[in-house]
Amino acid sequence: MINRQRMTEGFKILAAFDSESFHEKDIAEYLFGKLTELGLKVHRDDPGAFTDSADAVGNIYAFLKGNTDGESILFAAHMDTVAPGKGKRPVICDDGRVTGDGTTVLGADDITGIVSILELLTVIKEDELPHPDIEVVFFAAEEPYCRGSAAFDFSLIKSKQAYILDLEGPVGRAANRAPSIVQFTAEVRGRSAHAGFEPEKGISAIVAASRAIAALKLGRVDGQTTANIGLFNGGTGKNIVPGNALVSGEVRSLSHERALEVVKEIGECFSREAAVEGAEVVFKTEEMIRAYHVPENAEAVQRYKRAVISLGFGEPELVTTFGGSDNNSFNLHDIPGIVISNAMNRVHTTEEYFYLDELVKSAEILLALIRA
Repeated sequence: MINRQRMTEGFKILAAFDSESFHEKDIAEYLFGKLTELGLKVHRDDPGAFTDSADAVGNIYAFLKGNTDGESILFAAHMDTVAPGKGKRPVICDDGRVTGDGTTVLGADDITGIVSILELLTVIKEDELPHPDIEVVFFAAEEPYCRGSAAFDFSLIKSKQAYILDLEGPVGRAANRAPSIVQFTAEVRGRSAHAGFEPEKGISAIVAASRAIAALKLGRVDGQTTANIGLFNGGTGKNIVPGNALVSGEVRSLSHERALEVVKEIGECFSREAAVEGAEVVFKTEEMIRAYHVPENAEAVQRYKRAVISLGFGEPELVTTFGGSDNNSFNLHDIPGIVISNAMNRVHTTEEYFYLDELVKSAEILLALIRA
């Protein structure tokens, strides 16, 4: 019942919208109309909770009343893309591979997820299929650490099974565990002085910051935790002892408590090593997303496994991801969701691609989830 040609055309329509994060207005208008046309009750929230961009929109929530017994089920995807995402031009190859033209991302992240959800709803309507209550959420601003879903009103949700289409790799894969991401900045304050005439009067913030960085354990801290220094800025001139330096980084861990612990250790290290040079540190942290782990025996996982196996796609692959998604927000609000593959590959690059056969399979899995 899944229509490959319709999905192909649907992808081309959605890819034509420029929808980089905080600039999703046009694609959102289209999706609002499409969901309404398919018979769903549609609500859009206020983007002012997470951005002041004039081209931004709120998250879209839609509800389709069921016509049979069964627990409500939710499907979600996000509307935004990373840059460069303006002027996307899909290229459809003879073997069914879909790529960009090499100058932008393709937008399969996350347009393939949206297309699969729309195809499911279209098939349900056209073939008058029995179905439970269905909830759909298309989130804005997912790429910048889930800014849209962080501001979403989760009291709207009644489902206890959520499937977020936002995972790279072969269809049939699902992520049931993801990390906390905590970012930090260390503002190191020394004392400026002329490096030629009176260097002894200065306190180098760069030296103090460098001492701290050298003392840190970075990279893979342990089996479930990573730490990284990503930005380092400081000084005002080549002949001036730098009185300031700003260091930024992040910690990711599958344990939220461990993430906080490592960030605290990093802050203490900066303060300790800077003090050796006579410098001070202002250390700030921000929790971007929080870790979750949905156990394999959870109904959301078991239902997914039944759906995939029923289609003859083999045993589903459960994985741990070290990337974030809107599913972190669902689980933070006690809605046990998993992230499922939606055919995309090489995301966040201009080499992004997917195969149409895989896209069709992703919609078939959604249909099987309804029947499961």
